[in-house]
Amino acid sequence: MTEARNVGDLSEEAAAAELAALAEILLRANQDYHADDAPQLSDAEYDRLKRRNAEIEAAFPHLKRADSPSDRVGAAPSEGFSKVSHAQRMLSLGNAFDAEEITDFDGRIRKYLGLGPNAPLRYTAEPKIDGLSLSLRYEGGKLVQAATRGDGSVGENVTANARTIDDIPQTLTGAPDLLEVRGEVYMSHADFAALNARQAEAGAKTFANPRNAAAGSLRQLDPAITRARPLRFFAYAWGALSEPLAETQKGAIDRLAALGFKTNPLTALCDGPDEMLAHYARIEQQRASLGYDIDGVVYKVDDLALQHRLGFRATTPRWAIAHKFPAELAWTRIEAIDIQVGRTGALSPVARLAPVTVGGVVVSNATLHNEDYIAGRDSNGNAIRGGKDIRVGDWVQVYRAGDVIPKVADVDLSKRPDDAQPYRFPETCPECGSAAIREEGDAVRRCSGGLICPAQAVEKLKHFVSRGAFDIEGLGAKQVEMFYHDDQLPVRTPADIFTLEARDAKNLTKLANRDGWGETSARNLFAAIEERRRVPLRRLIFALGIRHVGEVAAADLARHYGSWTALAKAVDLAGPAATRQLQADRAVARERQAAAQEGRRARIKPVRDAVWEGLDSAALAAWTDLTGIDGIGATVAVALVTSFQQPAERESIDALVAELTITDAAAPATADSPVAGKTVVFTGTLEKMTRAEAKARAEALGAKVSGSVSAKTDIVIAGPGAGSKAKKAADLGVQILDEDAWLALIDGT
Repeated sequence: MTEARNVGDLSEEAAAAELAALAEILLRANQDYHADDAPQLSDAEYDRLKRRNAEIEAAFPHLKRADSPSDRVGAAPSEGFSKVSHAQRMLSLGNAFDAEEITDFDGRIRKYLGLGPNAPLRYTAEPKIDGLSLSLRYEGGKLVQAATRGDGSVGENVTANARTIDDIPQTLTGAPDLLEVRGEVYMSHADFAALNARQAEAGAKTFANPRNAAAGSLRQLDPAITRARPLRFFAYAWGALSEPLAETQKGAIDRLAALGFKTNPLTALCDGPDEMLAHYARIEQQRASLGYDIDGVVYKVDDLALQHRLGFRATTPRWAIAHKFPAELAWTRIEAIDIQVGRTGALSPVARLAPVTVGGVVVSNATLHNEDYIAGRDSNGNAIRGGKDIRVGDWVQVYRAGDVIPKVADVDLSKRPDDAQPYRFPETCPECGSAAIREEGDAVRRCSGGLICPAQAVEKLKHFVSRGAFDIEGLGAKQVEMFYHDDQLPVRTPADIFTLEARDAKNLTKLANRDGWGETSARNLFAAIEERRRVPLRRLIFALGIRHVGEVAAADLARHYGSWTALAKAVDLAGPAATRQLQADRAVARERQAAAQEGRRARIKPVRDAVWEGLDSAALAAWTDLTGIDGIGATVAVALVTSFQQPAERESIDALVAELTITDAAAPATADSPVAGKTVVFTGTLEKMTRAEAKARAEALGAKVSGSVSAKTDIVIAGPGAGSKAKKAADLGVQILDEDAWLALIDGT
């Protein structure tokens, strides 16, 4: 196989295309599961897709989409159960697919902690159970609550059902007063086969796999049905505690076993990647004989104090990773190639396949990434798949890397039909007919229609009402489609949502009188919309659906500027600088090309400086401030400014803002912090902690961490080797601290 299968092997273009496809598939899966109650993907498949998405974003952070699914965990709780807010979020895990990625994981841990390659660092390794996550809360040794993971923050209250599972103790002796045990509900292969036999005999629904059977059994509204199902439980983690279980991960697992919980006997301690990979191989060899489904091995840093230092990303811990089992392969025929238009106008090709089972899942679609991929070349013009292009009618090998989105691995030219023609990628948008332009250096062709393109407009609206954005109850993807195409009560822009009730009052054909609606549902929708008129700044920024501006970037922008007025003013001021940035990028690209043709060294600095010469000082200052925000680089800044500069887009944004009350970004609850609200810059080498740890701690104390020094900088922490930033700080009269002075300043907070 010549096609790259691991994230580390993906080109930037392939990564961007796969992220686009993942976002679309997961959005559709949410609609199928939550709104239509007709899931096309299993719960396990849904979780795998999300983990693959997060892994690619970790490798290509600048490609993270505004509608990224990785900032969400699991799925929303069912309306059939009461909701439970987790005291500590239940997070997902990052994924790895080969030995090199495990070595990289160990390297990242050591780098973050400042440990050398030979320093001792132990991990636990345990099978990754393919089941349903469950959290059990014990108070005074008694089980008082059981909840599913849900979306990570809020789950379903399944206490009555959990009490029917034999592996879950009702009372504990010698446990902390408060103990939240977390683990996996699963079903053995033998029990699954017996259950399906009984279901078939009774004429009832059979289940596709043990994981679905376990999830469906635990989430029954009638506990008696759950009691009749053979569910089991492995404990492997914990949440809220009144006192520590142990000092290590393995010690804590052993303590849970002593309290009466079933823990996996294959859990082992490993000294470094070599032992981790050896244990992975042992577990993989036993996989078929375990009697229950696993889809990989989970590694965790054993020392709990180090886990605490390492902390968390948005939805995953830094100190753990799931090493997934290899992909599976199958051959099938391409019946058609369709083009889908996304929210940012990207034209994404999708292969429609004759359905085939790959790794236990029926596959009928596969991503084709972009036009270069179809033609059999990468972004640099080099051959992939031996230079074989992809055509309708081709017999292709399909694989699911890490058990996620299907991709084409190879083409069997011996079975190619005689009349198969090379695929011509469209140069106009299939939705609106506008020119589909591929800019220099971009692997993706994009519709130039903007808001006049119905596909882009609809996708933007779907993103606007999504969970991480305005999250308007009763206004999901299906309703957005309906209102967009409605002639009497149309919703074509976000602002139209907030005028819906007023327009309905004047409309002769009331929403309440239409099919699928009634007085109650219409009234509830209008009330839900009214509830969202007051919105936090970070949510508004994310909801705008600006390319490259995801939830993390939106939060960074909100935290830095504090208010919508300040943000809009800064973006407007930075407009001329963003234009210069684009001009400079193009000039540099031309210079590099010319230098290569002439066999000389490219003159990058003078070419770039010539473009920036004479820029208005206010524009330069605004641009420097914007791109100096830690996590906001030139790519995000250009996308943000460009969006605000488009007349139709700006008109839409201004109309929306006029309908809202935007709450300013709340400062962290750090009343006793000496650095709350201050802008700090780290430069040089830190010796007591790594740069990543220093940044995380500063932000936790309410400071803004910037990547550049300006007149707005309050403190520069300069370690050995500090250069131009320290000099600029001295020239500006900014306070400069060494690392010891910085630690003394924040000590105790």
